[in-house]
Amino acid sequence: MIEYAYAFAFICFALALLMNLWKVVTSKEITDRILALDSMFINAIAMVVLFGVILGTEIFFEAALIMAMLGFISTVAYARFLLRGNIIE
Repeated sequence: MIEYAYAFAFICFALALLMNLWKVVTSKEITDRILALDSMFINAIAMVVLFGVILGTEIFFEAALIMAMLGFISTVAYARFLLRGNIIE
């Protein structure tokens, strides 16, 4: 029964990822694109963690931590670029 829950959760996260991708492609404002990309990172992290739970390995949790750090840094870099026009001073 838990396998059905894993499959349902994986499908839900995949659909959310596709909806965010659609928002990135069709959005007119750059801020909406940045928020959609950040949300895509979160959904991808959730999928990696879920895949790690399904397989029962710990390596996917470490990969999810690295993805979380990269997602945070990229969101901050995009926001800083929008505010100041440069990333590194």
